[in-house]
Amino acid sequence: MKKEKLIEAAKNFGSPLYVYDASKIKFQYKRLTSAFKNVKNLQLNYAVKALSNISILKYINTLGAGIDTVSVQEVLLGIKAGYSPDKIIYTPNGVSLHEIKKVSKMGVKINIDNLNTLEQFGNLYPEVPVCIRINPHVMAGGNSKISVGHIDSKFGISIHQIPLLLRIVENTNIKVNGIHMHTGSDILDIEVFIRATEILFDVAKKFKFLEFIDFGSGFKVPYYNGDNETNIEELGVKLSERFNRFCNDYGRDLTLVFEPGKFLVSESGNFLCSVNSIKQTTSTIFAQVDSGFNHFIRPMMYGSNHQIENISNPNDTSRFYSVVGYICETDTFATNKKISKISEGDILNIKNAGAYCFSMASNYNSRYRPAEVLYLNNKLILIRKRESFDDLIKNQVELDF
Repeated sequence: MKKEKLIEAAKNFGSPLYVYDASKIKFQYKRLTSAFKNVKNLQLNYAVKALSNISILKYINTLGAGIDTVSVQEVLLGIKAGYSPDKIIYTPNGVSLHEIKKVSKMGVKINIDNLNTLEQFGNLYPEVPVCIRINPHVMAGGNSKISVGHIDSKFGISIHQIPLLLRIVENTNIKVNGIHMHTGSDILDIEVFIRATEILFDVAKKFKFLEFIDFGSGFKVPYYNGDNETNIEELGVKLSERFNRFCNDYGRDLTLVFEPGKFLVSESGNFLCSVNSIKQTTSTIFAQVDSGFNHFIRPMMYGSNHQIENISNPNDTSRFYSVVGYICETDTFATNKKISKISEGDILNIKNAGAYCFSMASNYNSRYRPAEVLYLNNKLILIRKRESFDDLIKNQVELDF
């Protein structure tokens, strides 16, 4: 997205501000479908948790995707955005049986990752088909907080519990229509991913009435110039061949499913913030901006390294800055990052801000959450208003003392 358009967005809608480029989302969607063009049945289910703005959901719906949801609220968002229930899969973790029963009545696909829950649900609703989430015990992901397929993970049913799983299926007579895994996010090593898929294929052989195999996602995207990313094209060649061979051995064509979240929206996002002040200490130059981890927590939570540009003054002499926020705790977006000379009032763009950024925002320090804008067909369109003081207190119950 051109810097001029981002400057225009900041001028028209203020800062801090999230701006998403629709053309990048579409490009990523087509890149993934193209990589798996040799698979007869492919379904991409966008992971709503990455970025849940309803206008983003509606746009992704136009591309042909379904959605992957993790809460009843995300299911309701998807239905409101126009997704038919058969294009929605619900993959919760640690929720109550009550919530699963509530969602099942909406007609969406149910994905269960707990033997106890599966047995209870199967005894109540043996006629409702379910998908089973398997933990392959493969460590994958760019950070321990987003590696979810290892042996100590709370996610999925262990491959060592397959005999018990099969007994529950037999005893409840429940139909298993899908097998699922998700090993983690920021997966760079394709061979690790392929190794996990082989485990999933072995499990899938044990079920007679499968309709789909869901391989999750977690593909790595580049966060800065020169950063590595998952080779989707190579993965497409290797996994497509293996999946087609499995379908041939299985006796019918299944659907290959992915749940891309970050892969679809991360690179589309730009987070714009204004520089409040420049502060120099004995060893560091701080660029202090009108935001903090209340708006953009990934660098503080995951140690993520996002490229930062001074779009107000992009071609000046570069200096080393630590970009920090206005929260009353350490909220450092970057440490000693080389950026074109920064002055008060400049607009900084933190790139790769489409996934797990606004969706993890809060009102910490009683700050308002920022506005969101979609750049579509050469137009900047507001898709979320900036919060006000009324928004901050609207659900509070004020007592009269």
